[in-house]
Amino acid sequence: MVSSVPYIRDIVKGKTKPERATWFIWSVVMMIAFFAQVASGGTFSTLLTVGDTIVVIVIFILSIKHGMAGWMMRDKMALVGAGISLILWYFTKNPAIALFIVIFIDFLGGWLTIVKSYENPESETMLTWFFSSIAGFLGILAVGEMNFVLLAFPIYVCLMNLTIGLVIFFGRKKLQFPS
Repeated sequence: MVSSVPYIRDIVKGKTKPERATWFIWSVVMMIAFFAQVASGGTFSTLLTVGDTIVVIVIFILSIKHGMAGWMMRDKMALVGAGISLILWYFTKNPAIALFIVIFIDFLGGWLTIVKSYENPESETMLTWFFSSIAGFLGILAVGEMNFVLLAFPIYVCLMNLTIGLVIFFGRKKLQFPS
């Protein structure tokens, strides 16, 4: 959640322009995660999810006025893919399959930000993505055992955020040294 502070600050300042469809997809996924935890009996364990959900929804709301894209063909395709995946997720009874479907849905949102960051690296707050990658790495360490299902999401979070951060970093380098 700390990584969102510079991101939200930069949105308000007009420096960061979040990809609308990304944050919409992530808002839906986070709300589902929260309600799934509550339905499974979660109490205090849901506090992190509540905080993350609030942050993601705030960024989505800010993206409506201050964001980029949202209705390009790639956005529409990602939204349709996320919708189909949500339907599949609803019908699965296997937690591991459900987890990988959620990772895929999250990836669709992340892919949109990767593409946008490549095309317009100045429109993102690089520090946020690197902090989020560190959070994913700490999540990997917190698992405590070699269990692929338990490690899958924190590994994904670490790699997705690192990828976005690196795309922004190298995209900015490309702008400084055009060929």
